[in-house]
Amino acid sequence: MSDTRARRPGPTVRTRVVEVNGDTVTEHEDRLATEEPLEIRLAWPGAVAERLAVTMRTPGHDFELAAGWLVHEQIVPASAIESVRYCTDADLAEEEEFNVVTVHSSVAPAYLPAARTVSSACGVCGTGSIDDALRAAAPVASTVVVPFDVVRALPEALRAAQPGFDRTGGLHAAGLFETDGTAVVVREDVGRHNAVDKAVGSRLLGGQDVPPVLVLSGRVGFELVQKAVVSGISAVVAVGAPSSLAVSLAERAGVGLAGFTRSDRCVAYAGAARFGV
Repeated sequence: MSDTRARRPGPTVRTRVVEVNGDTVTEHEDRLATEEPLEIRLAWPGAVAERLAVTMRTPGHDFELAAGWLVHEQIVPASAIESVRYCTDADLAEEEEFNVVTVHSSVAPAYLPAARTVSSACGVCGTGSIDDALRAAAPVASTVVVPFDVVRALPEALRAAQPGFDRTGGLHAAGLFETDGTAVVVREDVGRHNAVDKAVGSRLLGGQDVPPVLVLSGRVGFELVQKAVVSGISAVVAVGAPSSLAVSLAERAGVGLAGFTRSDRCVAYAGAARFGV
């Protein structure tokens, strides 16, 4: 490990974007919510610290997150938590230093959940997560371009195909579209990840190709872009904002990523060439 202390990641990061507002196209600085993995370890009397889980989070209040997760999963009671510390293992890379916490408990855990596997190439850091995703699926090599005029109409087209949301106001939606804005399949679910899986799964079960454009009714995290990369989707268009790790993966994978998409506005966070810019 370097003698220089690692910089603690903050809740936001700077990025450059291309924004279309009406007929005006501008490039400017913007901010993204930081998304980084956090590994939670547990130590108890007579046992060495053991990895229990890795969760994506916005850095900050990490000790509270670890304690809350352990109690909510009923692994240890709140009264048993003695301390929470960042891990100081000598083999941790600088970028991992604030991404691993160890909770010390006065009692053994009620059970040990199966820990999520994390690449040993970089361990617990955003770069490692992206490397893992690109090892599982090659970057998208298509020449697909979706004009901004089409992009800005996609959220309304998605919204028109959400009967569940009309009745409840409580469902996310994911839709697969052609580059001309034609809706191919739209699915709803209380979980945004589930909605994407349903939409893509409908094409897979039918033995059909997955259309090149994924439209989302909310924000975009790393795992949603990861699903797009695995499915060979060229562009992701969202009503909400992307996270920092979602943008980084989209850039590395050659996926166009647009957020804050409305009929009069759209912000390209990655792969602006996919939108004809």
